[in-house]
Amino acid sequence: MSTRAGQLGEWTANVLPWPPVAVRTCVVSFVGTSGIRRGVEVEAETLYEAAVLAVTRFREDIWGETVAAGTTLDVDVREPSTRHSVTLQQVERWLASPGPPHEAARKAKLKLMLVQS
Repeated sequence: MSTRAGQLGEWTANVLPWPPVAVRTCVVSFVGTSGIRRGVEVEAETLYEAAVLAVTRFREDIWGETVAAGTTLDVDVREPSTRHSVTLQQVERWLASPGPPHEAARKAKLKLMLVQS
């Protein structure tokens, strides 16, 4: 093994490509056309992942209402408690946008979930 190859292996072995992200429990909700607020609890690493998981669950619910592109999804993150509001259209734009290489696999998985639900 050459010295350069050995140095490269040592260097890459000691580098983390991104910091680990904690999975958080989130309650994602929206107000349907009937005026009824619907919500589900999901576990996700990011705001957009929580939104995709929730939309998938909403689409599976026989009592549910359609989540349109302009529907605002309220995402309540537990511990530490925070709240975010995004539309499905914003989620779809994020999924279509370029990003760091480590996000590509996650985005592809989430896009597939939205298409299949």
